Amino acid sequence: MKILVGADGSPREPKVLDAAIALARDRGATIHLVRAMMVPVSIPTAVWTLQGEDFAQFLVEHGDKELAVSAARIPESMRGSSITRVGQPADVLVSAAEELDADLVVIGSHGYGGIDRVLGTTAAKVVNRAPCSVLVVR
Repeated sequence: MKILVGADGSPREPKVLDAAIALARDRGATIHLVRAMMVPVSIPTAVWTLQGEDFAQFLVEHGDKELAVSAARIPESMRGSSITRVGQPADVLVSAAEELDADLVVIGSHGYGGIDRVLGTTAAKVVNRAPCSVLVVR
């Protein structure tokens, strides 16, 4: 069984990862981490001088470093791939689920306010478009 976990670097991520690890233990599954990178507010000002591929490469490297920390929490026997891509989170997660032929996507829920009411949450988009079952962890 392949479990894809949407990692977003939020304070809720450890809880989402813990839920995936528990499921993987019960089912002998492998956990694959996926991180979608957009322009984070926390990036250093100097990065704004980068353009095109340099900027995208910086985002991917930044995401890879954060995923490495999350991956270290997964028991080695359950650890699968780690994927970082630039793009909208729902698009990246659905695409990765298709490519990996995932059996389950585990993602966190977030508040449903502001712009989410207009555009829809990442969780809702993944639930509606994923090629497999989705577990949304509160």
